[in-house]
Amino acid sequence: MSQSRRAVVDFDTPVPMRDGAQLPADIYLPDGPGPFPTLLTRTPYDKSGLTAPRFSVFDALTAAQRGFATVIQDVRGRHGADGRFITFLHEADDGYDTIEWIAGQPWSNGNVGMVGRSYVGATQWLAATARPPHLKAIFPGVTASDYHEGWAYQGGAFSLGFNLSWTLHALVMRNFGNYQRQSGAPEARYEELMNAVDATAEAFKKLPLKSQPWVPRELAPFYYEWLDHPDDDDYWRRWRIEDFYSEITAPSLNVGGWYDIFLLGTLRNFVGMRARGATEEARSGTRLVIGPWSHASVGANQVATVDYGTRASVSGLNLDELLFRWHGHWLRGADTGLLAEPPVRLFVMGDNVWRDENEWPLARAVGTRFYLHSDGRANTRNGDGRLSIDPPEAERPDTFLYNPLDPVETRGGPLCCNNSFVPGGPFDHSGKEDRADVLVYSTPPLERDVEITGPVKLFLWAASSAHDTDFTGMLLDLGPCGCARNLTDGIIRARYRKSKSTPEPLAPGRPELFEVDLVATSNVFKKGHLIRLEVSSSNFPRFDRNLNTGKGFDDDEVVVATNTVFHDSDHPSYLEVDVVPR
Repeated sequence: MSQSRRAVVDFDTPVPMRDGAQLPADIYLPDGPGPFPTLLTRTPYDKSGLTAPRFSVFDALTAAQRGFATVIQDVRGRHGADGRFITFLHEADDGYDTIEWIAGQPWSNGNVGMVGRSYVGATQWLAATARPPHLKAIFPGVTASDYHEGWAYQGGAFSLGFNLSWTLHALVMRNFGNYQRQSGAPEARYEELMNAVDATAEAFKKLPLKSQPWVPRELAPFYYEWLDHPDDDDYWRRWRIEDFYSEITAPSLNVGGWYDIFLLGTLRNFVGMRARGATEEARSGTRLVIGPWSHASVGANQVATVDYGTRASVSGLNLDELLFRWHGHWLRGADTGLLAEPPVRLFVMGDNVWRDENEWPLARAVGTRFYLHSDGRANTRNGDGRLSIDPPEAERPDTFLYNPLDPVETRGGPLCCNNSFVPGGPFDHSGKEDRADVLVYSTPPLERDVEITGPVKLFLWAASSAHDTDFTGMLLDLGPCGCARNLTDGIIRARYRKSKSTPEPLAPGRPELFEVDLVATSNVFKKGHLIRLEVSSSNFPRFDRNLNTGKGFDDDEVVVATNTVFHDSDHPSYLEVDVVPR
């Protein structure tokens, strides 16, 4: 691999788009004879963040030293770029145009790879759907496969904590310079935006959801578009990456975290491309790496309240080296050995080790049902809720009141994007288990270590007194200290129980089967620990509160619901997990 001791930098190079817009890019070149393989980062978070702008993953000067040219570009309507920023709208065409422009430059060898996390991962996938001929590979981290399910919504519930905090801070306030340049807004407007960010906790509570004084429509029209489209309709389908796998030729190395808000998309992108990628290279070349990280802690060993050890850090898994090995293979044709290794690398929490696997989900894992049991008093951690592999017989259901004005508060989990208001990752949840609207089901203390690695789903027979409500589930690891550490969670909005596209109200009081997707985890429950499940009807502000009326986001009428969970021979509710033989 070629080395360079210096780099040549060209700031603010205008890159022309097909409609005449100019999107500026900073270009970092090794100081030596080219042409060079080229790495591209397209970001809404300001390309001018020195050599490693937010979520770019790598440092452009390090890339130059390794013999790669690097192009870092502001996406349309952001910072120094022309046009108006609307999430996802222009990324396929603008990505295509930028990649093909790079391939035509004398300093590029015509092989372009992309890199970045979060929305910077979305710019990669969306560009790949357009099939630019010179895009050879992508390296997306912590990003989605569907911008309805798993980005703006989950299980039909609006991902309020993420959407609102991301919009206020990252998308609105941080882009004030561009807005001021285009509109002539006074400097005092920036003070208002800072005040709005500081009022995020208050903004979470505002009803109706569409009446949001802290989110200016002229700066964030896309936020209100998301709220205008709660159903999975054509607005979302035009961007759904999952619908384009069979057209994508670029192999992908997907990096995710067990506590990342986009874990579902990371897993689906890997599985979907391995099965349906447009070419054999795209299918067999695709890779997956999942660490114990939250969205903002990729490459860290300390994630919220848990230290997973040095193996989880950059010292244990050098993501920079992984990136250069990946793109060295696809952009240079170098034998980096990466494709000879197993396609999946997972961090197994509890044991706190990395492990290579040949597939996801794991073929050797045993699908296991843990059934819910109680004598009708599973409320709180002091109740009689139990988990067992034995199916239920005749048992009384569990009942609780769900009041949208007194929701169960979010504590960690898959969150983004303001740690002051919605910190992500593992926390102790035992305190909230004193609430009567939290049903708690646990195994007895384990007689041996039990590893759960794979998808996690909750099948819940339930009913409500209301025409609509939510049901939530959370998988936890309860240690001997009494600390209940969250692993993964999910939600289902009742009116979307049958279809994310066509809502259907509940018949009050009638039991129905709800499937709650808790996504996935990899965790070893140690001997003496308990496997625990929490069931409730709110997880706020991670998700917006269901007001139990079935009405839209422009309404603030609140109804208190009586919600019932059944677990008997006719209505066997259960947690479904993959247990790995040990």
